[in-house]
Amino acid sequence: MMYHSFGNFYKGKRVLVTGHTGFKGSWLTIWLKELGAEVIGYSLDPKTDNDNFVLSDLKDRITDIRGDIKNYTQLADVFEKYQPEIVFHLAAQPLVRLSYEFPRETFEDNVMGTINVLECVRNTQSVKVCVNITSDKCYDNKEWIWGYKETDPMGGYDPYSASKGCSELVISSYINSFFNPSAYSNHQKVVASVRAGNVIGGGDWSENRIIPDCIRALESGRPIEIRNPHSVRPWQHVLEPLSGYLWLASQMQCDPEKYAGAWNFGPNDESIITVADVVGKVIDNYGQGSWSDQSLPGQLHEAKLLNLDCSKAKFLLKWKPTLDMEQCIELVVDWYKKYKDTEVYELCVNEINQFISYARKGNNSWAN
Repeated sequence: MMYHSFGNFYKGKRVLVTGHTGFKGSWLTIWLKELGAEVIGYSLDPKTDNDNFVLSDLKDRITDIRGDIKNYTQLADVFEKYQPEIVFHLAAQPLVRLSYEFPRETFEDNVMGTINVLECVRNTQSVKVCVNITSDKCYDNKEWIWGYKETDPMGGYDPYSASKGCSELVISSYINSFFNPSAYSNHQKVVASVRAGNVIGGGDWSENRIIPDCIRALESGRPIEIRNPHSVRPWQHVLEPLSGYLWLASQMQCDPEKYAGAWNFGPNDESIITVADVVGKVIDNYGQGSWSDQSLPGQLHEAKLLNLDCSKAKFLLKWKPTLDMEQCIELVVDWYKKYKDTEVYELCVNEINQFISYARKGNNSWAN
């Protein structure tokens, strides 16, 4: 067990995770479970039989509830029945390219879903802390070389990015109107939003994501097809932002005015590299494979350059990235090389422990 991380904050806490069947949600659920939390998950079905949630048998380890984040009545019933103390809201439509195909559904999931969660938080006395997971794509992206700060304008070219910008405005409105830190003694709730870079890790099988695309090609012996080889992204292992979310939530009640609001959790500058560089590192770690450039004129718009400024998290929260890019890719590929022949829950726990050991060596506050 990992009670020693995050100041033993989560032991015995009742935590609701929306989107727990998804990629990030499943890793967060495993980590919370290992920290001693009582986890309630609310989500749609996992997408594939190989998803991390399925292979790690999480449905038998937590309170596992199937539900749509747009169904306010069902969601409110879950809040009423289980009375969570902490909420991590991850349920969303998470893909840029899919948002072009289903724009209305994307806005409904990502905007109305957030409103539904915040309404439940507002109306449930037990909830003290709520962390809303959005995206680095919420910013009005000018594709400049420096990172976006939490105070930069929201925006969004594509429906997905715009929906995340909208959800950030919703969160800000709720904080100002109902969860204002200056009135904490009245409402006793702290709400934050968190924005991460391009998150990668084991157990992700989503369409049109570079790591799943790589693994599917490598497993079938095909060249990896890349749409945007020269696009630059802030790559980070899934455990990096999750460590930030968990650390932030553990601190929010002790100083609401300091910790409420928006936070960036991105990688170091050395991990801001091209898609082609990432694919090359995956191939090297996997031990075989090749890739081909499939970019076409007139293809759907996707940002070419995006970077986050994480100064706020580094200075106020004392959080910092743990892994360099080599360690990150090694950990990612290791999951995909082992998932067929290993007990996946233990595989994930071992990777979390390995990540914690790296964080301790780097004197990261939450790990000590």
